[in-house]
Amino acid sequence: MRRGHLYANAKKLGCNKIALGHHFDDVIETILMSMLYGARVNTMMPKLHSTNFEGMELIRPLYLMKEADILAWKDFNNLQFLQCACRFTEQIAKDMEEEAVHTSKRQEMKELINHFRSVNPHIETNIFKSVENVNLDQCIGYVKGKERHHFLEDY
Repeated sequence: MRRGHLYANAKKLGCNKIALGHHFDDVIETILMSMLYGARVNTMMPKLHSTNFEGMELIRPLYLMKEADILAWKDFNNLQFLQCACRFTEQIAKDMEEEAVHTSKRQEMKELINHFRSVNPHIETNIFKSVENVNLDQCIGYVKGKERHHFLEDY
């Protein structure tokens, strides 16, 4: 409902784009959550056209920015994040008060990626690249639009 409200108000104001603050870490966490909890390979797109609001486009200008870099910039400039319904800002506020705990699946993914990073320093890039390097000849099945495909179609 928040997204629909955002689109509707942007349209009223004559806007044709909505910029969201999702960053690189959000993208790779989404990929893992999709795989581990949604049983699919899915990601956040850097830009997409709205299907419900003609002429509106959603963009994510921080798509390739790492969370740590954003936080370092925030600290360097002595800025405060607005508190919103975003789990990220909620967790930052909570972390300031107490040690991090599993408050969401996204936080769980952050901790999992941190663990993987200790084994492989390239893990974030590899997760990101995995959704760019999909080999459909080696997939059991895939969805294109609303159409499902299975490897047995060409077997």
